[in-house]
Amino acid sequence: MGNKKYVAYVGTYTHGTSKGIQVYDVNVEEGTLTERSEVEVSNASYTAVSKNGKFLYSIEDEGVAVFERDENGDLRRINSVDIDGMRGCFLATDVDGKYLYVAGYHDGKVTVVHTHQDGRLGSLMDGVFHRGLGSVAERNFRPHVNCVRPTPDNKYLCAVDNGIDQVKVYKINKRTNKLELADVIRCPRESGPRIIRFSADGRFAYLLFELSNEIKVYSYDGSGKNPEFELLQSITTLEKENDVDAAHNAASGLALAPDGKHLFCTTAGENTVSMYEIDQETGLLTKKFTLPISGDYPKDLVIFPDNQHIAVANHSSNSITTFKVDYEKNILMMKGKPRKIETPNCITIWPVPDGEDIENHLDH
Repeated sequence: MGNKKYVAYVGTYTHGTSKGIQVYDVNVEEGTLTERSEVEVSNASYTAVSKNGKFLYSIEDEGVAVFERDENGDLRRINSVDIDGMRGCFLATDVDGKYLYVAGYHDGKVTVVHTHQDGRLGSLMDGVFHRGLGSVAERNFRPHVNCVRPTPDNKYLCAVDNGIDQVKVYKINKRTNKLELADVIRCPRESGPRIIRFSADGRFAYLLFELSNEIKVYSYDGSGKNPEFELLQSITTLEKENDVDAAHNAASGLALAPDGKHLFCTTAGENTVSMYEIDQETGLLTKKFTLPISGDYPKDLVIFPDNQHIAVANHSSNSITTFKVDYEKNILMMKGKPRKIETPNCITIWPVPDGEDIENHLDH
C-alpha cells in the first residue's frame, strides 16, 4: 500500500442542506475520514470510478454526470447526459472503459452510455426495459432494476431486478453496442434480489436479497457459449434468523474486502453489519458475526484498503460510522464519533490518480 493517498466519495440525496457528493480524506491506518470538500450534484444517489481511476461518474436528476479526478482526488465536472428515462439508482463501468451502465429502479430500464477516452460521456448506445409479471396479491410485480454489473470477463452484464425477482444476464455485443438477453437467473418469489458482486478471481457471484435477508452464492463460468450460474449456498444476513420481526428488515449493502477473503453486508431494520469468511476454493461463506452499526438504515458500506476498517453510510440517522475489525475475536470497535452527513446513499474509497492505472482496485 506504501504511501498511497486515498479519498472517499459519499453520494447523498439533496432534498435538504446536502449539495451532492462529499469528498473525504482517508487515514487508512487510523480508519478515519476527514471532510474535505463538497461537489454540487442533484441527488447523487450512486457513484462509480472509471477503470483507469481518472474519472468519477454520478447519478443526478438530469441523468448521469462525469467529473475529472485531480491528483488529490478532487472533482471537476466535465459533462452530463440525459439517460432518456427516470433517474437511475446504480452505475457500473465496463472492464474496457468503453461503456457506462445505468440501472433504473423507477422505470425498470438498463441504459448503456458511451464513455470517451477524454472522460466525456457520449451518446446512449442502448436502453432495455424489463417487463413485469403482472400483479400478484399485495405486491405489484413491476420491474425495478437495482444493480447492473459486468461479469469480470466482460462478456456479460448482470441486471439485478428487485421487482420481478430475476437477474437478467445480457451478452454485450461489442460490434453493435447492444445488449442481447443470454440468460435469466430466477430467484424465489418475493425474495427481492438487490446487489450482485463477483469474487476477486471471477469464479463466484454473491447476490444479496433485500426481502428474504440472505446472500446466495453462485458459481460462474463464462467460458462456454452461454453463461453458467449454479446456486451453491444460501446464508442469512440476520442476527436472529427466524425473527418474528424479520419483515421489518431489509438487507441493504454488500462489499467485498480488498483481500478477497471476506464479504460484508448491512441489514436495515436490524441495523447490523455481518461479516463472512470466503472459502477461496469453493467460494462458500461462513458467517463470523452480525453486530450493530450504531446508526439507522445502513444503506451502503466500504472496506478500507488495509482490510482492517469499515465505514457505514447510515441513511436515516444522517451519519457515517467507522469501525476497526478484529478478525481474531470477531468483533467491531467503533473509531471516533459518527460523522454527520445528510441522507448518505453510497460510499466508496479510491486511491488518488497518480498517472498509473489503478486496475488492481477493480470494484468487483
